[in-house]
Amino acid sequence: MNYRILSLLIITIFLVSCGGGSSAEEEFKFYSKKEVDTQQLDLTVEASGTVEAISSIEIKSKASGEILYLGAEIGDYIEKGQVLARIDQRTPKNNLEQASADLDVAKVRLQNAESQFLRSETLHKEGSISDKAFEDAQESFSSAKSQYVRSNVYLENAKIALDDTLVRSPISGTIISRAAEVGQVITSPTSAVGGGTLLMEMADLNQVRVRALIDEIDIGKITIGQEVTLKVSAYRDKKFTGIVSKIEPQAKEEQNVTTFPVLIDIKNENNLLLIGMNTDVEIEILNEQVALALPSGSLRTRRDVMTVAMLLGLDDDQINSFLEKKVEGEGFTSFIVFKETNKGPQMQWVKVGKTDLNYVELKEGLNKNDIVYVLPSEGLIKSQQRFSERLRNRFS
Repeated sequence: MNYRILSLLIITIFLVSCGGGSSAEEEFKFYSKKEVDTQQLDLTVEASGTVEAISSIEIKSKASGEILYLGAEIGDYIEKGQVLARIDQRTPKNNLEQASADLDVAKVRLQNAESQFLRSETLHKEGSISDKAFEDAQESFSSAKSQYVRSNVYLENAKIALDDTLVRSPISGTIISRAAEVGQVITSPTSAVGGGTLLMEMADLNQVRVRALIDEIDIGKITIGQEVTLKVSAYRDKKFTGIVSKIEPQAKEEQNVTTFPVLIDIKNENNLLLIGMNTDVEIEILNEQVALALPSGSLRTRRDVMTVAMLLGLDDDQINSFLEKKVEGEGFTSFIVFKETNKGPQMQWVKVGKTDLNYVELKEGLNKNDIVYVLPSEGLIKSQQRFSERLRNRFS
């Protein structure tokens, strides 16, 4: 049954494409016709990307000792100043008490040294003591002052060390990772670069960023501040809106495809977008109504115009005469179209501008309501001709 249907279809195509009557030829055309008219041009660049935090903060402990308390799990929202962790305070408290006692001793020594110095100063003026005795009293007073200052510093450092046993959140945000557990004993070498033991990481997810890879062909059409539409698999019926915040200058190349990272900032209402989500990105690069436009399929270059012209019945002399003229911007802003006239198809140079790939803005060469021929590519025409030839050979 299927073979009978296929045979009938082939015969029908054959009769239409190579039938003996002129009416069959009129019904089967390789082309359509379109008027030059006003047209809305819309074009978007599509890409994929990944949600990431705009900035994240590592929460570290500068204190050493056993972790007695952790106040947040991954995903918890934390207010600024909230206690996230508490480290064993016994050693810092002992150090604070020792520093406080040392300061008291240093204060008494300073008072005694000051009194001794003042007495020695009076006696030295009276000539009752030697220069050496006065200098010794002066040196003891200076040493006592230095020790008092050091004891004050030690006390302040001890207070800071005790305060460091309570780790507080520096910002309001969401915990995105945790690297420690209650009962773990940590050692925090704060003198090293980046010192402190990592406890957790947090980020403000009220605004997130998508890193999208844009093909190098389209990157020149992207500008800072452009509006972007995004979709994620988790919310198929919801669209998110973002703004292009940065275009990174370093290209990435994978499988011979060159792309540039484009950063898109998004207000993350209700924290629906989560770190690591994959997104589909659409960046509108053209949204404009132009006064005159024609279908992209009507444009031809010197390379493929011959086949199309012959299809429309133009003779070689007519074609060659037209092609003798050189036109500025050929293949870039200047193309050939076939315009309908009372005498049949006529070749015409036109200058074009913006395009959404389906239609192209007409700069000059035609007027509104002119009719142009929309034709298939040269390759498709030749393919159809070869197919028709095979049918003729088979059924002749």
